[in-house]
Amino acid sequence: MPISPTQIADFRAVVRDYYQQHGRHDMPWRQPESDGSFDAYKIMVSELMLQQTQVGRVIPKFQQFLKLFPDVPSLAAAPLAAVLATWSGLGYNRRAKFLHQAAQQVVADFHGTFPDIITQLTTLPGVGPNTAGAIAAYAFNQSVVFVETNIRTVYIHHFFADREAVTDMQLVPYIQATLDTDNPREWYWALMDYGSYLKQSSGNLNKLSKHYSVQSQFAGSARQIRGQIIRELASNSLSRAELEHRVTDVRLPAILLDLEREGLICQAGNTFSLPG
Repeated sequence: MPISPTQIADFRAVVRDYYQQHGRHDMPWRQPESDGSFDAYKIMVSELMLQQTQVGRVIPKFQQFLKLFPDVPSLAAAPLAAVLATWSGLGYNRRAKFLHQAAQQVVADFHGTFPDIITQLTTLPGVGPNTAGAIAAYAFNQSVVFVETNIRTVYIHHFFADREAVTDMQLVPYIQATLDTDNPREWYWALMDYGSYLKQSSGNLNKLSKHYSVQSQFAGSARQIRGQIIRELASNSLSRAELEHRVTDVRLPAILLDLEREGLICQAGNTFSLPG
């Protein structure tokens, strides 16, 4: 269904009004550099950290990560073990490996300068179309269209609340029609904050999305065991017997194999360590 100019104006007014009054203006990845620009590296770090992780947990990790790896060259040159140890606690440790690989690719393929073209951004490990869109919008203020859970929440709430199995492709024309092309960076910030508010005030509207899936419980999960193994190996290499003593779960052998296949741990003889 086409969206009228009046609907566009009213919708924008609601989003902007919320952002002006309640926007999370102090988040560290929203702070410009001294010359007013935004660092695409910092944006990428924040975007990968924020995947499936709450803002409150990300902020201290983001700040700690940037102290140790303040730019692309420092991250690219760091051993993966140091990156994984710093990341430990955020979960989904493959994201840390993707970040490390992405920094190395930016150095190797783009001479250390982040690309500002979506098709080039999506060649970076861990950067899919929506993450690339976020980097393009936040770092380079480009008028691109991307979808993530908060944005999805906003458009379902306003335009699809009486529907089910809503696809992102159905949302895209509405995102395009309402996009603030003068300042897409701030517009997407506003959408993100308004969407976060709607999740709290109106419930989980993402259940109406065809792309919605319930996140498995963390406690007792393989994800929890994986994270524990990375934490245990962050300080020292450990023998299998030492790991079995610290990680008392029958799934340990299978999880160790998976982590080794993914390049997140290494085994030499009977000793396990983080790579590099």
